[in-house]
Amino acid sequence: MLKKILPILLALIGLGAGIGGGIVLRPDQEIVVIDPCGDVPAHDTHEAEVLEEGDDDASSEFEYVKLNNQFVVPDLDDGRVAAMVVLSLSLEAKTGAREAIYAREPKLRDAFLQVLFDHANTGGFKGAFTDSGTMNTLRTALTEIAQKTIGNQINDVLVIDIVRQDVK
Repeated sequence: MLKKILPILLALIGLGAGIGGGIVLRPDQEIVVIDPCGDVPAHDTHEAEVLEEGDDDASSEFEYVKLNNQFVVPDLDDGRVAAMVVLSLSLEAKTGAREAIYAREPKLRDAFLQVLFDHANTGGFKGAFTDSGTMNTLRTALTEIAQKTIGNQINDVLVIDIVRQDVK
């Protein structure tokens, strides 16, 4: 009988100790936000402020709007998918433009995908696709289409993440 009760008793004691330890060692809610990149914590999950040296008003001019989903672009070779490219984009926009951007996000995503497909079809994601010249060409094309779609509220398009996975 003791052999059956002992494992249950030990499990309950371990569970109680684990819960008690979790409660005692719980961090303060103010210090829970950890940014491994060392970026300045944002007031909003989609926004970060950047201050340039000697310019205290730089943060009031622009806000950064992260587009909700990644972009997946096939890289074709002789009509077959040779690789998949995944990108995360953010927009540098005039302060207060966030709602207008999110309201037109489907149209903006469609325009961005067309630019990304054109870039892939001209070989932009082959070879050294992260070369600064290639990336500047892509950023310029994305910025132009964003300004055409949203208006002059867009200052720049930022490529936050880019990954290429070859398909075998």
